[in-house]
Amino acid sequence: MDINFNPDKQHTLRNLISISGTGLHTGILVDMTLKPANPGFGIQFQRIDLPMQPIIKADCDLVTDTSRGTTLQVGDAKVSTVEHVLAALVGMGVDNVLIELNGPEIPIMDGSSQPFIELIEKGGVLEQEAAKAWYSLDENIYHYDEGKRVEMVALPSVDYQITTLIDFNSPVLGTQHAGLKTMKDFTTEIAPCRTFCFLHELEALLDNDLIKGGDINNAIVVVDKQISDEEMSRLAKVFKRDKIEVKTEGYLNNLELRFPNEPARHKLLDVVGDLALIGYPIKARIIANRPGHSTNVEFAKKIKQYIRKNKQLKDVPVYDPTLPPVFNLEKIEKTLPHRYPFLLVDKITELTDKHIIGIKNVTFNEWFFQGHFPNNPVMPGVLQIEALAQTGGILCINSMPEGTYDTYFLKIDNCKFKQKVVPGDTMILKMELVAPIRRGICEMHGTVYVNGKVATEALLVAQVVKRN
Repeated sequence: MDINFNPDKQHTLRNLISISGTGLHTGILVDMTLKPANPGFGIQFQRIDLPMQPIIKADCDLVTDTSRGTTLQVGDAKVSTVEHVLAALVGMGVDNVLIELNGPEIPIMDGSSQPFIELIEKGGVLEQEAAKAWYSLDENIYHYDEGKRVEMVALPSVDYQITTLIDFNSPVLGTQHAGLKTMKDFTTEIAPCRTFCFLHELEALLDNDLIKGGDINNAIVVVDKQISDEEMSRLAKVFKRDKIEVKTEGYLNNLELRFPNEPARHKLLDVVGDLALIGYPIKARIIANRPGHSTNVEFAKKIKQYIRKNKQLKDVPVYDPTLPPVFNLEKIEKTLPHRYPFLLVDKITELTDKHIIGIKNVTFNEWFFQGHFPNNPVMPGVLQIEALAQTGGILCINSMPEGTYDTYFLKIDNCKFKQKVVPGDTMILKMELVAPIRRGICEMHGTVYVNGKVATEALLVAQVVKRN
């Protein structure tokens, strides 16, 4: 990762990049193209070989199989073995990308994330204007699976750190652990580590014709039993070698270890990839004891549910007037067609692809106080909604391609006024996209905060129209 990389900004690819390879389990040759995407797009897969070219979001709620890797599915469309490319994207800090595939499985390559890291480095990583909204935990989140003897915990942390421990009751592997203190080390310390399996698992896969890839020199094979000469000959044919033998360390000689604890490091790699399916960038310390894809995904779901449940409480904005604004009044006037006395936003303090925060300082000199409860000045509720709408207009217009746009109200729902807004108050105006903008239609949830409390909230729908 570049030393100038800003982790608080969203990133996409600088250029389109492509790679081809065989799916380990399907044996199908797949062409994969990674394309740059707008802020807020996230990571999405597209099966361009299927009718309607369906898109599958990288989301733990869409996981349908974890038996031999992580599989995402929408309807009949699926993408298998997504964890290694997801880990590479997280390790390189890429937030927004469209991954096009003409087959059902991500190419296995060498069984690690290294080929995808090299591909992303070749294409380049581009910083985007939108801020990256990290989610920090304020309590421990636990996940246990007694049947699989798996224990996972996410602890509050100022950074994203992961520790994995593995213990398969194997005299060859023993007990191993691996750690990642900062994501900056992922590309050198974790990405090169390849998947591993035990010989008895490999034999079962071969017997059931489940490893159809033509070349499986991409997995560390742990030998946990005596092997007959007949089995050695069979494996030599599979690995396309004249001779296969067991090293003194207890591994097949098809590969040389890149790290003494490469299996534990690969388990950490899988955790990074599977937890990308949470859908929110998190700052937490993850400790995973005997993790696997099924428990990783269940853990991701638990963290996602916690975030969604607590998001409203976490999202009360804090306004620091000493910080420079993202949009000052001059930039607001260049974006919106409104002018005094009907411009009701003084500055924008936060702007991402999904939310915006504006500030309106309410003074006794506002024009509307002259005729609205003159002896008991209260800001009209409709003007509070108008202030939200103007703030949301900047969010929507900012996400559009180059050009000049206006936003128009289509609908206001569930509008509630919970406390008065009076002279001297500072209105914090927050607008959040409820759904992605489609065909210029923007559905947003708006909240006015005053003194740390909700004063007004409503669901607003508007349309963005390009000016001729």
